[in-house]
Amino acid sequence: MARQGDMNAFAEIVSRYEGKIARTVIGMLGETAEADDVGQETFIRFFKSIHSFRGDSSLGTYLTRIAINLSYNVLKKGKRTGSLVQIWNEEEKEMDIVDESQDHEEKEKGEMIDKAIQSLEPGFRAVVNLRLVQGYTTKETAEILGLPLGTVLSRLSRAQMQLQGKLKHLI
Repeated sequence: MARQGDMNAFAEIVSRYEGKIARTVIGMLGETAEADDVGQETFIRFFKSIHSFRGDSSLGTYLTRIAINLSYNVLKKGKRTGSLVQIWNEEEKEMDIVDESQDHEEKEKGEMIDKAIQSLEPGFRAVVNLRLVQGYTTKETAEILGLPLGTVLSRLSRAQMQLQGKLKHLI
C-alpha cells in the first residue's frame, strides 16, 4: 500500500490518475511547461502528504483539488503562458479522412474556444474545466473546488454567458 511506502502502489496511483490530472491542469493553464510542472508537483505533494489523506473524498477528487490549487498559484503569480491545445485521440485521427480546409477550420474554432475559456477568470475557468470539459457532475465539481453547490451553479451560468458572448460568431 502506498501509505506504507510501497513505491509500486504509488506508481499505480500515478499511472491511474495522471491523465485526469493532466486534463485538469491543461484546462487551467493551457499546454505549457508550467502545466507539466504542476502535474508533477501534484503527485509530489500527494506523496509528501499521503499520511494525512483521510479518505473523506475519493483519491481522484483529492488529487484534482491539489492540481487546481497549484494551478491557481501559478495563475496568481502571472506565470501562465501559452494556450490550451485540444488533445486529439490518435486512433480517431488516423481513421478519419478529412478535407484539409475543413480540418483547418475545426482547428481554428477549437483554438478560439480554448482562448475564450483561457480568458475567463480562474474561478470560472476551473468550474468550466471540471464541469463541461472533464464531465464531472456539479456536485463533484463543488466537492473538488470546496465550494457550495449554488456557487458552482452560479459560476457555471455566468461563465457560459461570458463564453456565449465571446463565441457568438461561432454559434
